[in-house]
Amino acid sequence: MKEIKAIIRDFKLDSVITELKKIEGLPGITISEIKGFGKSKAKGARDKISEGLHEFVPRIKLELVVHNNIVNDVVDVIQRTAHTGNPGDGKIFVTNLENVVKIRTNERGEEAI
Repeated sequence: MKEIKAIIRDFKLDSVITELKKIEGLPGITISEIKGFGKSKAKGARDKISEGLHEFVPRIKLELVVHNNIVNDVVDVIQRTAHTGNPGDGKIFVTNLENVVKIRTNERGEEAI
C-alpha cells in the first residue's frame, strides 16, 4: 500500500479528478484547499494571498491510499494532467503505508482500502 499526496493548482482539479476516475481500482480520494509557498516564497505569484507579513499561494491537496499495482498509474495521471510547465505546478509525494484500519468494519491492511 502507498499513500500519495499531491499539491496541485486549483484550476487543474476537475481535469485531474476526471482522469483519476478512469483508473480501475481507484479506492477514493480526499481533497483539501490549502495555502503555502515553495522555494520562491510566493514572490511574483499572480494568485498569492497576503496574510499579515506573509504571502501564500492557494493550492489543492489530493490524498490517496492505493494498492501497489496502481501507484504508477495514479502518479502518471496526476503529473500529466496537473502540468502547466510553469513554476508552482506542485509536487507529488509517495510514501509506504504501514497499515490501514477501516473504522466501520475493523478491516485492516489491503482489505481496508
